[in-house]
Amino acid sequence: MKLLIVDDSKAARMLIKSILLDYDSEMELMEASNGEEGVALYLQEQPDIVFLDLTMPIMDGYEALEKILSINPNAQVVVLTADIQVKSVQRCMNLGAYKVVKKLPDKQAVHGLLDELKKTTEGLM
Repeated sequence: MKLLIVDDSKAARMLIKSILLDYDSEMELMEASNGEEGVALYLQEQPDIVFLDLTMPIMDGYEALEKILSINPNAQVVVLTADIQVKSVQRCMNLGAYKVVKKLPDKQAVHGLLDELKKTTEGLM
């Protein structure tokens, strides 16, 4: 399974990476520090799942989400954000995010989400 983590915080990327590798040490992880890098990496690598922050320099998560979904309308994008206001969550869901999760998520929440995504995308990965 290939996953892409897009977050401008190196500490957040490291935490998420640790949680993901604890779930499956064999998964292939890629990292980007802003939306522009994330979209470029998505286009190049076509990961199975993207974990995407909203507030980033150069290109924010909303724009990156739109671009990733224009590349692949079936992309599985999980938005990780500290901004869990209803308006922000609704905007992400309207754009096509799979789910919006409060940042920084705990290990059990991420592992449960990965189980859910694996069932959803079974046969696609």
